Amino acid sequence: MKNPIKFIQEVKQEAFKIAWPSSKETFQGALMVFAMAVIMSLFFLLLDQVLKFFLDLLIKVII
Repeated sequence: MKNPIKFIQEVKQEAFKIAWPSSKETFQGALMVFAMAVIMSLFFLLLDQVLKFFLDLLIKVII
């Protein structure tokens, strides 16, 4: 790197070329992440309850 000032100017030019998402797109993305987190937490809650039921049933059969 021979000229750091030129490098910084080129970095600045490239940064202005970035296509940033709009606020609507950002909100939709955040909403999708939240929805997926809720769906996955409900899935794992249900899976945990089912496994607990079968484990309790197995323990009652063994004892």
